[in-house]
Amino acid sequence: MNKNKIIYYAATIIFTMVILLSSGMYFFNHDYVKTEFVKLGYPTYIIYPYATAKLLGLIAIWSPKFNIIKEWAYAAFFFAVVLAFFAHIMVNDGEQLLAIIAFIALIISYIFRKKALI
Repeated sequence: MNKNKIIYYAATIIFTMVILLSSGMYFFNHDYVKTEFVKLGYPTYIIYPYATAKLLGLIAIWSPKFNIIKEWAYAAFFFAVVLAFFAHIMVNDGEQLLAIIAFIALIISYIFRKKALI
């Protein structure tokens, strides 16, 4: 396995772990997430659909086929992570670290996915 593939898989695994952590919180710790969504100014009815969309996005990213859907998943995660970061900045709750980690891992995964496939 070459260096580009190792970097790609490491970054993608880190990103996947962050997204699985947040989706797991959405499903299994709903009351806490609901209060956090209210603090951030988001409607609470999107918690379950958003968690489901995150899981579907991970499936798209890990799928060896469907390159167009994979590109859309990367784009959707990019906007989700950037918006999450700024939402936490705006309410000044200090919870933006996971968004930063997810953003860095997402960018590295996206860049090295193209390098690893060549």
